[in-house]
Amino acid sequence: MPAPLPIPRPEDLEHTPLDDAQGLSLGVLLCAVGLTFLSHLGLVTGQTAGLALILSYVTGLSFGAVFFVVNLPFYWVAYRKLGLEFTLKSIGCVTALSLSTEILPLGFRIETLNPALGAVIFGAATGLGLLAVFRHGGSLGGLGVIALIVQDKTGFKAGYVQILFDLVLFAVAALLFPLSIVAYSLLGALVLNGVIAFNHNKRRYIAT
Repeated sequence: MPAPLPIPRPEDLEHTPLDDAQGLSLGVLLCAVGLTFLSHLGLVTGQTAGLALILSYVTGLSFGAVFFVVNLPFYWVAYRKLGLEFTLKSIGCVTALSLSTEILPLGFRIETLNPALGAVIFGAATGLGLLAVFRHGGSLGGLGVIALIVQDKTGFKAGYVQILFDLVLFAVAALLFPLSIVAYSLLGALVLNGVIAFNHNKRRYIAT
């Protein structure tokens, strides 16, 4: 019989500052790429990013600026409920995402993109990006903070919390945009939340 695996020490399971830096950076980059695809198609999404996108379309302001401002009220909640480290990481991630969504479109051009494919790419990339951010102790603010609090307190998965919020947000979007836009947007949101719901589980991921 093979020898049993050694029991890891707690200190061996913790993320180092370098681990967190690369994980959070990669997560933000994936989310920025996904949102770049989404905004190119004129689609919307759920959560705080979806609210910011709708406001940016309606007002003409840039998504990055609106996203940054919309998240400001949630930082106090994050600090009170989830601690200073989580709050600082979230502020850093939100700021980096706001800047990245402004810069990325300057670096490449999307000429042809099927809306359904673009929605799936958005959902997969952004879902994986959020997983990386969550697993390294941060968030992209807003509803992500509330969803993580609900999951920690009740066991109700963060992805499901976001799906419920998304249903309300998409009901509002249906009043403002063509139904084809809402349908493709809903596809992307379902892929995104499915990635989180099936993969974000602290018991499966022992490093913190």
